[in-house]
Amino acid sequence: MQREMDRLFGRAGGPVAPAFPPMNVRLNENGAELTAELPGVKPDDLGISVHDHTLTLKGHREPGEGEGAWHRRERAFGQFARSLQLPFEPDADNVEAICRDGVLKLRLHRSEADTPKTITVQS
Repeated sequence: MQREMDRLFGRAGGPVAPAFPPMNVRLNENGAELTAELPGVKPDDLGISVHDHTLTLKGHREPGEGEGAWHRRERAFGQFARSLQLPFEPDADNVEAICRDGVLKLRLHRSEADTPKTITVQS
């Protein structure tokens, strides 16, 4: 039964690893607010870019220090990249980014060209 469920949902090789970093995006009339969980990633190791309707987040996470051999290692390290298609074109010159305690918060504003306009109907 599990094999059939995996086949049905496209997981023939077993469970699929979740995308990293996990993100939440909340839309509002001015744009969007995004949060991404980035434990162990330094702000200097992050790269954020916006092009057209796409936000790309790239970075690097170190494996951590310590003596001895790994007994269990579930947290990935190394390079990562994740792109997210947005339902509007953000203003690349007006993006606010703050990273504290392993959480990145982005505020993306709509570009002026992508902001909905109200049309007045004259009689």
